[in-house]
Amino acid sequence: MSRWIRGPLPRLGLRARLLALGVVGLAVGFAFGGTLLLGALGWTLQRSVDEEALRTADAVALLAAEDALPDPLPVAGGQLRVQVVDAQGRIRAASIDADRLVPMLGPDELRPGQRQRLVVDGRRAGMPGPVRVVTVPAGTAQEPRTVLVAKSLTDVRHSLHVVRNLLLVGFPLLVAGLGVVAWRVVGATLRPVEQLRSGAAEITGRAGAERLPVPAGQDEIHRLAVTLNDMLDRLAASRDRQRAFVADAAHELRSPLTNMRTELEVARRLGGDTDWPAVADDLLADTERLSRLVDDLLLLARLDEQDARPSPVGPVELGELLRVVAARYPSPPVRLTPPDAPRWVEGDAGELRRVLVNLVDNALRHAYSAVELAVSGPDGAYHLITVTDDGPGIPAADRERVFARFTRLDDARARDAGGAGLGLAIVRELVRRAGGTVELADATPGAAAPGLRATVRLPALAEPDAE
Repeated sequence: MSRWIRGPLPRLGLRARLLALGVVGLAVGFAFGGTLLLGALGWTLQRSVDEEALRTADAVALLAAEDALPDPLPVAGGQLRVQVVDAQGRIRAASIDADRLVPMLGPDELRPGQRQRLVVDGRRAGMPGPVRVVTVPAGTAQEPRTVLVAKSLTDVRHSLHVVRNLLLVGFPLLVAGLGVVAWRVVGATLRPVEQLRSGAAEITGRAGAERLPVPAGQDEIHRLAVTLNDMLDRLAASRDRQRAFVADAAHELRSPLTNMRTELEVARRLGGDTDWPAVADDLLADTERLSRLVDDLLLLARLDEQDARPSPVGPVELGELLRVVAARYPSPPVRLTPPDAPRWVEGDAGELRRVLVNLVDNALRHAYSAVELAVSGPDGAYHLITVTDDGPGIPAADRERVFARFTRLDDARARDAGGAGLGLAIVRELVRRAGGTVELADATPGAAAPGLRATVRLPALAEPDAE
């Protein structure tokens, strides 16, 4: 049985499962409510029977106390039987239909001087079915008596039977009707979900606007559709960036490979007339360019995979970092302005060194005579690193665009110098990971050759305690 339950149910659709859960819940709720209703109705009817019987018994007891009991007792209603018995259990008075010889309660059941409520066989009182018998003490201390009043429970049982039958018939019909309504309501509610599913099934990943249908209602499904469309837009943008990246990378890799192949083909065709040392130098230059390009591509790939802001590695002193970088280049053209005090930041020394090397290499490619390195601060919560050249500068409209990958403002000169348009893109990614920013501005505003000043802002760190 358990295996059968586990098997078919998971194959039901969401609509059927929701309906099944709803119908089961309604059935359980109606059954519980019906049970409570029958219990409350039975208790109420039983209480009304007891109250009527007690009122009759109290009235007869009042007559007995005044020694004014008529015979027979004037009791209205064919469902009531009244007897008045003495201490020895003999009947002293009775209603017209009551037995005048046999008390309705036996000696073992009757407790003189106490109020009682019992359910006994109706044959004792001459009535069909069970009857409710109540006892009320009456008479005087010298002549104690007990009033017995029997009230038939036939009407109570009949009423409960009718209500129970109505519930047994009405509740299933009501559950069935509500199930039909719920089936249609759930179907209407899930229709937008089915539309989303159909729209998602039609999305193939090809280029073009691919969006899911958005339902008109301002509900959870509407918000889900909007969120999914936003996700699709982000995925499409990421896909476009990836395709552009792959295409640009392939183009940049093809250029040095084409040069190397051309040089080798020409050398083979010339045979013994080939200047092999010159060919080796050209191939070595192309190989170095290819190696730098591969390194840059791998670094960008790793940066894309890692968190946007990893944990800093440790404190870095910017003055020492600038001295290490400046030592890589001849002076002039690279000049270093030492800081007047230690400047500490927290980050990866290797990544920050790569930032400075890329900025200096970019400045050297465009400088006329000199490149200057300097560090200042703190400017608020930041230290400032500046790399300044005296070249032609970059127009203000292009200063943000040059940080995009594979962007070159002068393709021919950049290719000759070995640049692939990745240096500044790497700089921005590494500076962003360090919690800073990088900006470009004119070194000498208004001049014919305004030059370029790259400013890197890095979060300042208090000087570490000496160990």
